[in-house]
Amino acid sequence: MLPTSRAPRNGQGAQFSSAGNGFPRLGNGGMKTWLRKLSRWPQLDFELAVWQMCYLCIAPRRVYRNVYYHKQTKNTWARDDPAMLLLITLCLFVSAILWSVLYAHYGIADTVKTIFSFIFLHFFGLGLLISTSLWALSNRFLTHATHVHATDQKVEWLYAFDIHANSFFPLFLQLYVAQLLLAPVVTRSNWVCLWVGNTLYLAAFTQYAYVTYLGYNALPFLIRSELLLFPVAIFAAFYIVSLLGFNVSYFVLKHF
Repeated sequence: MLPTSRAPRNGQGAQFSSAGNGFPRLGNGGMKTWLRKLSRWPQLDFELAVWQMCYLCIAPRRVYRNVYYHKQTKNTWARDDPAMLLLITLCLFVSAILWSVLYAHYGIADTVKTIFSFIFLHFFGLGLLISTSLWALSNRFLTHATHVHATDQKVEWLYAFDIHANSFFPLFLQLYVAQLLLAPVVTRSNWVCLWVGNTLYLAAFTQYAYVTYLGYNALPFLIRSELLLFPVAIFAAFYIVSLLGFNVSYFVLKHF
């Protein structure tokens, strides 16, 4: 659950702090609540998760609209419900099987490796790396100097991973679903197919960056969050250069 408009800047921040060694430390029992719900399926709100996943693709600002009020009622910025993570994991599981059977024609062993790669490397592995990096950077450079040591003005690590999950799903639909359907087209050696494939990657990574920006911009105590849109300029520059003859889809799928 997450603003099209910012909440007042004097609102409460995240109950999330860093231990003395610099590693993230969870507050308010957020992880305990998360794990407890994970073990109690009837408590998981899959209906809300599906609603959020749909709006992440068509109107991502709506997903972040209530983040401030979620903080006021649950005392945490992050979700306390792992339903969306479970749904994304299921989507990746099915996608890995389809890629293995329809595109790569893998056997059982290679299919299992693909499932592991999609779920634990692509989603969770890279997600941990990206969310931890942005969590550290935002707490170090995007907070007000006067609040740099205040635990209520810190980004929660779980919220940073929530943002990754939100950003990943639209990318998943484009690179794991649409690209599978378009694989016979985007791997052809002509410029139009190159343009289609490269545009697909540009759209996917740009949307990932934009939804990530919205997530951090939703926190009322962060400043200069628009700096998180800088990667879009890099994506655009690479895209323009790639149109000279580098087929991104062909390169990626060749090494699949």
